[in-house]
Amino acid sequence: MIPWTLIDTGNIPGTEDTLKLMQRGTEFSIMLGGNQLMNSRLSGSEVALATLACARTEGRTTRRILIGGLGMGFTLRAALKVAGDKATIVVAELVPAVIAWAKGPLSGLFGDALSDQRVDLQQADVTDVIRAKKSFYDAILLDVDNGPEGLTRSANDRLYHAAGLAEAYTALRPGGVLAVWSGGADDDFTRRLSRAGFVAEDIMVRATGARKGARHHIWLATRPASPSR
Repeated sequence: MIPWTLIDTGNIPGTEDTLKLMQRGTEFSIMLGGNQLMNSRLSGSEVALATLACARTEGRTTRRILIGGLGMGFTLRAALKVAGDKATIVVAELVPAVIAWAKGPLSGLFGDALSDQRVDLQQADVTDVIRAKKSFYDAILLDVDNGPEGLTRSANDRLYHAAGLAEAYTALRPGGVLAVWSGGADDDFTRRLSRAGFVAEDIMVRATGARKGARHHIWLATRPASPSR
C-alpha cells in the first residue's frame, strides 16, 4: 500500500491546533491530529449539502448562497452546478492554508470553481459573515468543523447554539434554508433548531454518495415564509 505523505500544515486561527494536508497517490486527506476531517474519495455528503439546500430554494433566479468552510471544494462545485447563472456564492474560510491548498496541491479537485464569476471567496470567520447581514441569503450551508459537536475550535460552538442559530435565522430571507453538515446524529441540535424558529429536518446521507460509506447527517432548517416567533 502506498504510504501517506505530509504535504503541508496550517494553523487554525485562534487556537494552537494544526491541520495537516496528506497525500497518498491521487488521494488527499485533511487531518486534525489523528482525526480525518475530509478525504477526496468521500465527497457524497458534501455534494448533498449543496444539492439538498438548493432544491429547497428552487425558483429563486438570483439566489444568494453562503458556504461556511471551503474544504476540498465539493460543496462549492455542487452549488455552482445547481444554483443558476445569476447566483452569488460567498465562501467563508477561516484557515489561510486551506485557501492556499485549494489554489495549489488541491487545484485539480477545484477545477475552475474559484475563478467562476459567481464566487466570492473570503478569508473570514463565517460567524462574522452571517452576523453582518439581515434577510439577505437564500441559503446558508455550514460544513464547519465536525458539525454541532466540533473537533477543531471551541468558538465554532456559537454557530450551533442559540445565539448563532438566531443570527443565521436573521441572515436568511423568509423561506431561506440553513443546511448543516455533521459527522453524526444529534437530537439536541434538532431541538435547538426548532427553538430558534426553524422548521428542521435531519437527513441521513452516505459519505460516498451511494449506499456505502459512513453515515453523515444534514439538517435542512427552513426559516418560515411568515414569522414563527
